[in-house]
Amino acid sequence: MSRKILIADDESDIVAMLGSFFESRGFCVLRASNGAEALRQAEKQPDIILLDINMPGTDGLEVCRRIRDYISCPILFLTARIEEADKVKGFAVGGDDYIVKPFSLAELEARVQAHLRREARHSIEAQLRFSGDLTIDYSERCLYFDGQRVSLAKKEFEIVELLSQNPGQVFDKERIYERIWGYDSEGDSSVVAEHIRRIRTKFAAHTDRVYIETVWGCGYKWVR
Repeated sequence: MSRKILIADDESDIVAMLGSFFESRGFCVLRASNGAEALRQAEKQPDIILLDINMPGTDGLEVCRRIRDYISCPILFLTARIEEADKVKGFAVGGDDYIVKPFSLAELEARVQAHLRREARHSIEAQLRFSGDLTIDYSERCLYFDGQRVSLAKKEFEIVELLSQNPGQVFDKERIYERIWGYDSEGDSSVVAEHIRRIRTKFAAHTDRVYIETVWGCGYKWVR
């Protein structure tokens, strides 16, 4: 089955050029000329997204922020220029890479294929089983106790993902907040404690075992 690529850019010639190019490479191409169209096309669950930052109305950063709640595929920003502050904003809302205009099609294709290969590797290594009855499926972004699915909110799962992939390593609230919410998010790290409380409550409904341990004065860690 061909991979789906969403190309969102307000420059119609760029969309046409990239659309023809990726169709010639066997992709199913979804097209959008503004942020509203990009949001609608994203509902079709593309495998990768090329997203112009400076689109009219809803810009690329806002599109990325809004779709990250239900889209996990790689998002590559297209931009005419890039500064350090812009990169931080883009990564904070969930972007994976930047392509600076003008770019060569060869480089763009190489970047796209690299991200898709990385996604494929993650899918192959998707499921990790820990001792006890807990199973975490990182590709489906869900977990199970003894085969029974446990519903976690997006941020709750991301905290479990971060801690469980680094067992024994202590993360303080500030570091967890920066990794999950982003460096420039409004708010403070106190929200981390509330999310961990909710995770523990959901775990406790299925097991007496402690998976997330509080290291007093330091932070939290996943018990090996």
